[in-house]
Amino acid sequence: MIRKTGNSIAFKSIAGIVALLALFSGIVCILGYRGVTASLLKQYADGAYHTAETAALFVDPERMDDYMESGGETPEYGSVLEMLDRLCDSTGATFIYVITPDQTDYSHITFWFSAMNSASTFTQYDFGYVRETTNNDYREKYRELCENGTDRELVVRASGEIETEHHITAMIPLRKGSGETAALMCVQMQLDGLAAARTSYVRQVILVMLLLVLLVVAGQSLYLHSVVLLPLKQISAEAGRFAAENVPSRRKLTETVRNRDEIGRLASSIDEMEEKIQAYVTDLTRITAERERISTDLGLARRIQADMLPNEFPAFPDRGEFDIFASMDPAREVGGDFYDFYLIDDDHLCITIADVSGKGVPAALFMMASKILLANMTMQGKSPKEVLEDTNEAICRKNREEMFITVWLGILEISTGRLLAANAGHEYPMVKEPDGSFVLYKDPHGFVIGGMEHMRYREYELTLSPGSKLFLYTDGVPEAADTGGKMFGTGRMLETLNAQPEASPEELIGSMRGAADVFARDAKQFDDMTMVCLEYRGAALGGQQEGE
Repeated sequence: MIRKTGNSIAFKSIAGIVALLALFSGIVCILGYRGVTASLLKQYADGAYHTAETAALFVDPERMDDYMESGGETPEYGSVLEMLDRLCDSTGATFIYVITPDQTDYSHITFWFSAMNSASTFTQYDFGYVRETTNNDYREKYRELCENGTDRELVVRASGEIETEHHITAMIPLRKGSGETAALMCVQMQLDGLAAARTSYVRQVILVMLLLVLLVVAGQSLYLHSVVLLPLKQISAEAGRFAAENVPSRRKLTETVRNRDEIGRLASSIDEMEEKIQAYVTDLTRITAERERISTDLGLARRIQADMLPNEFPAFPDRGEFDIFASMDPAREVGGDFYDFYLIDDDHLCITIADVSGKGVPAALFMMASKILLANMTMQGKSPKEVLEDTNEAICRKNREEMFITVWLGILEISTGRLLAANAGHEYPMVKEPDGSFVLYKDPHGFVIGGMEHMRYREYELTLSPGSKLFLYTDGVPEAADTGGKMFGTGRMLETLNAQPEASPEELIGSMRGAADVFARDAKQFDDMTMVCLEYRGAALGGQQEGE
């Protein structure tokens, strides 16, 4: 409960105001204390000087030598002393005395007249009494009066060292007609009245400040409750209700909180926030449902795309002349890469690998149309060159999105190992001769499919011997990058293939994908990765297996 109260706005506001008032009161007390002290001290000093000047009228400076010689036994001396006693009682002075300081070093003073207030408990000094000077402050004052010709000096003592406490001593010179200082008239007054007046002032200031604090606390509490706390409680309650129910209130906060200050703007902001959150939740619900539908559709599209590619291996279990394996890993739900292989007739195998510009659904749609076109052209008995040229014309006629595709297409004569191929801007194939290593075969390149009409492509021929292997891929494999942006590259691809050149096509593709993943580590796959690997075993091996 204490912690809760201490964290409230009302408590903090009132505590802050009380702290400021306390600081203000302290400053007022200090300044008032000093001001009252200075004012009262001046009054006391003026009174003491006036008393000293009056007492000086009773003592004739020209008669000081006679007073000293008489030893204070003459009627005149007694009359002067009696008048000083009366003056001391009438003015409230504690002590009125006439002295002559030792002007060699002012370390001693001699008392000639010593009048004491009848109410005082102090003892008068005898005529001719010699005493050490109280302190250096008195010595300097004596020197100023006797040597430097000052007309008045004042000593303020916060605490006495010999007889009295908290007093002032006003001093004036008694000068002869020649200007010589015959003696010093001194009037001592206690400052008990000053201390009492000062204490009374401080008490009054503290009392007024306490009353002011109580008034401020009461007034501020009422003000905060009606203007701040009650509206804030309403705002807090509405915020909690909305967080629990997530439904805007029928009655707006601005209808109950009518402040025109920051609290009113806060209430207006809460109303606006509720409306926007409600709209956001509605939109989010709709978008989430839409995303779930899109995700379902993309999952279905991915399965359809995967089903359109040859994905059952071994692909031709009854053909021992060759072995082929392929994989396609899209960077998104669906990809733009594709591969294809199929028998045109019993002696001709078509192999295709392609990479569509872009990614995602548009690339996937373009990929499916391109795959169908390429397969239809090939099944019509056309050569690789003719297939690429006719496909390019067909795509360019209706390509408003200006997408394009790179294609490598080869037709293998199974009985002889003769491979006729054409390349439309695709990656160089990697070829391995029997008992050799994989090398990059830099075949002649043509322009991409869909880039420009009336393009012509070149064919080239490779002869595969039993044991030869052909490795095809899209640019997503060599361009697989790590978190630093460094690419996998064709050099590492060749190293991976030649680490186990006699492995099967499936094993080679698995090793390549594993090596690329290890290289990329935590980097996100940026592009589709598609690979096809063919191992040519030869017609004789295929016939032997058929005979067996």
